[in-house]
Amino acid sequence: MENNHKTSFYILKGSSTSIVNGHKEDTYLLEEVKRPFVGYKEESLVNEEDHKRLMDYMTSHKKKERNSFINKSDKEVVVSVRNLTKDYGRGRGIFDISFDVYKGTVFGYCGTNGSGKTTTLRNIMGFIKPDKGTVKVKGLDAWKDAEEIKKFVGYLPGEIAFPQVENGSEFLKIQAETIGLKDMSKAEAIINALQLDPTANLKRMSKGMKQKTAIAAAFMHSPEIIILDEPTTGLDPLMRDVFVNLIKAEKARGATIIMSNHMFDELEETCDYVGFIKDGHLIDVVDMNEIRNMPYRDYVVTFSNHEEYQTFDVSKLEILSTDQEDNTYTIRVDLKNTTFLIEELRKRDIKAFTEKKHTLEEFFTKDMGGDKNGNGVKK
Repeated sequence: MENNHKTSFYILKGSSTSIVNGHKEDTYLLEEVKRPFVGYKEESLVNEEDHKRLMDYMTSHKKKERNSFINKSDKEVVVSVRNLTKDYGRGRGIFDISFDVYKGTVFGYCGTNGSGKTTTLRNIMGFIKPDKGTVKVKGLDAWKDAEEIKKFVGYLPGEIAFPQVENGSEFLKIQAETIGLKDMSKAEAIINALQLDPTANLKRMSKGMKQKTAIAAAFMHSPEIIILDEPTTGLDPLMRDVFVNLIKAEKARGATIIMSNHMFDELEETCDYVGFIKDGHLIDVVDMNEIRNMPYRDYVVTFSNHEEYQTFDVSKLEILSTDQEDNTYTIRVDLKNTTFLIEELRKRDIKAFTEKKHTLEEFFTKDMGGDKNGNGVKK
């Protein structure tokens, strides 16, 4: 798929790329550019572009109101969860969960083990009767109309238990017959992409091979809705990339996807919305556009000498941190003040200029008051 999302960068005299805390950071040694965001793929920097175009681009991104837990727009709701509660006692279960999933979007569900992700998804699938609340899937009751719902839903469970069949091919054949699928070309394409040998004995398959087989079963009939519980468990990094591309392709097809995951980078790359769950309580639902299009940018500026550092005009900038020894400022700049920053830097002898990317993990750990394992998250 063509990637139309673009990110603004600033180059002084050169550039280098480093990985800091697991995230890519581009350091630029002042030339203004704009280039497509390409993730971790190396790409040559484009030549200098018109200053006005850059400023117009950056100031066009306004902060969007955070998505509420339930629908307040004209978007079509495919899955509606209202006050969903399943209490197993001693604080275990899910409690008063409410959110909507829009047609054609990817909804990520993030939380630690035992936080309630699987219980929520099993309620949506109609495997569990709730103590309170409702789940509607395309207007159908998830518990009462479970059999009808399964006709247009693909499901990947968190713990895979295969029936007593000899190999993966036989399992996929039985699954296809069950749902009335005769064309296995998509299943074969997924098998090839995941480098799976489906003729292997199911009992002797590794966790990764079993996961690949279950992924093929969930996707092969191009269901309207796909529900995935920790889908990349057991996959190596290369196969995770293949899976991410599969999610993007299904979204392009128009599928609605709900995916529990604790891998921030996978959620960030694929999701339109991400719900955070902690101890059975839904803490927040985040619109990923809010993170991708913050109304400000954070930069690290290192000056060539202490005099330049001391005389740098920070009157319209928010100082996040300073390091006098290294002549470095970490600053936050509202988009409306970007021109001020650029003009100020043009006057200075700059050693390095780095943009700090905003990530889903950063939002989770800082704005929600927790760590990456979900500890200390505000309720």
